[in-house]
Amino acid sequence: MNSDFYLCFIHLLANQLKWSGNMQGVVAQNISFTEFKLNGFYALGEWRPLLFIPYFLMFLLSIVANCMLLYVIISNRALHSPMFVLIGLMTIVDLGGPVLFVPHMLLSFLFGWNGISLLGCLIQMLCIHYNESCQSTLLLCMALDRYFAICRPLFYHKHMEVSNFLKFIIVPLIRNGVLITTFIFLAGRLPYCATNVIDHCFCEHMALVQLACGDISINNLVGLLTAFLIPTVDFVFITISYVIIFISVLKSGKTHLKAMKTCVTHIIVMICTLSFALIAFFRVYHIIPPVQTLKVYLVCELLLYKMFCMSKACCTG
Repeated sequence: MNSDFYLCFIHLLANQLKWSGNMQGVVAQNISFTEFKLNGFYALGEWRPLLFIPYFLMFLLSIVANCMLLYVIISNRALHSPMFVLIGLMTIVDLGGPVLFVPHMLLSFLFGWNGISLLGCLIQMLCIHYNESCQSTLLLCMALDRYFAICRPLFYHKHMEVSNFLKFIIVPLIRNGVLITTFIFLAGRLPYCATNVIDHCFCEHMALVQLACGDISINNLVGLLTAFLIPTVDFVFITISYVIIFISVLKSGKTHLKAMKTCVTHIIVMICTLSFALIAFFRVYHIIPPVQTLKVYLVCELLLYKMFCMSKACCTG
């Protein structure tokens, strides 16, 4: 009698434990984090606040350098040509990059404020990725500017009028907005129940999507499509433009040699921008620690400033 009672009790207990385990699994699947922690540099522990000083200085240098360049372009009427207007727009885009995430990162270093909501993370992602896409579009516009200036000089001012130039730039900008908004929207619909710790100093698409516990195949597909249709397509058109320019210059001899100097400068700017963007957003996790990419990004701002100054020297010299 007692043995039957104990067997019945054990059976009921086993069923209860099994039911509890199933319920925990269901609850885990239904829970989706809405608050995240940006876990960059947390391995440094008590030494982490010291990072505020070098990163603040780099941030300040980036802002001051780009503002100075923008002031020079605006205040000097001789620099109000289409090429320098594009450089000024690139400067504004370069200002937006650090402003979007570095202040939050600095506060995290100093006070440990590393929390961010899902909505805030998505907004930051939208701004950062659209900012980067605008860089790619502006590099394409610079290539078109040089193409018209060197290969079709008689029609340069006609093509570079505001009304005509907007026809070239409006389609890429709409493309950027549609694609980036799409993958940000898809990322916002995912359930995040694995963890709420982002191994990064700012919100980035792949870093966030990897925390999802749902199917992310459509997110990966849209992400790859975006990477192909924005930077890859822009790079192809930029390359074609410069190939045509080089062929035209070789045929004309020394006629377009001075204009060719600005092309070389733009090519250097393009290579630096694309290279550092690839390091920052398509890094190899086991070779380059995620948090180290910010050093590259911030130093890149100073490099771009020096390149733009070289461009001014080449064009006015």
